[in-house]
Amino acid sequence: MESQLLRAFVAIVDQGSFSGAAEKLHLTQPAVSKRLATLESHLGQLLIERGQRRPVVTDAGRTLLPFARRILDESHNAQMALAGAHLEPGGELSVITSHHIGLHHLPRWLKVYTQRYPVVELNLKFMESERGFEALRSREAELAFVTLNDTLVEQFEIYHRWADPMRFVVAPDHPLAKTNPCRLKDLAGHRAILPAPFTATYQRVSQLFMQQGLPLNAQMPTNYLETIKMMTSVGLGWSILPLTMVDEHLVVVPVEEAPTRDLGAVGLRNRQLGVSAQALIDVAREGAAG
Repeated sequence: MESQLLRAFVAIVDQGSFSGAAEKLHLTQPAVSKRLATLESHLGQLLIERGQRRPVVTDAGRTLLPFARRILDESHNAQMALAGAHLEPGGELSVITSHHIGLHHLPRWLKVYTQRYPVVELNLKFMESERGFEALRSREAELAFVTLNDTLVEQFEIYHRWADPMRFVVAPDHPLAKTNPCRLKDLAGHRAILPAPFTATYQRVSQLFMQQGLPLNAQMPTNYLETIKMMTSVGLGWSILPLTMVDEHLVVVPVEEAPTRDLGAVGLRNRQLGVSAQALIDVAREGAAG
């Protein structure tokens, strides 16, 4: 099977449309359709049903998909191995980042990176960490800076990892602001402002409360930590935020059980990083060591 045919099939699945696949592959839509038809003819099976609002992957298509990804990844790895040390950082580099990392960690590394490698065209994609893992699976980017999720990281390669200590916080005029010592059961009596249940942050907090048999009165207006910080600072409830975000508008509630989450730069396992992505990892590691 030719890689260009497989690439067209995978792009249609990932983009959810022939037009989206054409845009991603820099082809015309008829060219993408022709490549899919050629692949189906070679295999003697229909891979994608047409005529729907969105292309529908058939059973045969779902069977082929992981093999197609593996073949394309191995082709990529072969190119990287053959190029060896001759490649220099350059071209476009697509990087996924969570909003928090993109605002509070990545800027200092990107400043060094862009000065060192001005020929690299950075394409930053901001999204929630959980969505970032899915985007990596679809090969929307080569590298993602995300909050690490214990249930997901096994499927990915962690290239750089660092701790992000968190603290329970309230507004200066909140009833808990002067509660010292403060325990989880004290927090349980007040409203919490937390991100959605599928996030690593919520799951860590929820686990702490469950272990002590305590209710968690959580309101979930947004997953953006900057918005949660604002709502907490005006007294709408308590929250848990990275220590790097705590300022004069917040008071740390001294709860011993405050967790630490891990952040990291991850890529697809069994798919070698390109030289531009590896150079960014090196810059991040240098920054952490410094």
